[in-house]
Amino acid sequence: VQLVESGGGLVQTGGSLRLSCALSGGTFDDYTVGWFRQAPGKEREGVACFSLPDRVFYYGDPVKGRFAVSSDHAKNTVYLQMNSLKPDDTAIYYCNAYRLRYGLATTYWGQGTQVTVSS
Repeated sequence: VQLVESGGGLVQTGGSLRLSCALSGGTFDDYTVGWFRQAPGKEREGVACFSLPDRVFYYGDPVKGRFAVSSDHAKNTVYLQMNSLKPDDTAIYYCNAYRLRYGLATTYWGQGTQVTVSS
């Protein structure tokens, strides 16, 4: 299984970006999927977590109302739409896929994509 993020970049405060996470070697329906971010000097934090088959979504408090996840099953890709961006959103964003099956936990991480929000 491989995850590849894309869509990061430089944007001004108040702007928008859409990140993509493409999965190969599996299907997102088999995993709990999450977006995480890590800013310089800070711990990695969860941004959004979701189960596509169950349509259950969770958003971290800092991004509620501004970020939204979606998916395209045909492309085996999930997206993170980020609106009303703030300088505090500057970080490397990572996609994660997690599965617990038969007592074995498996997790995969993408390589990350840089998001920089200028003030």
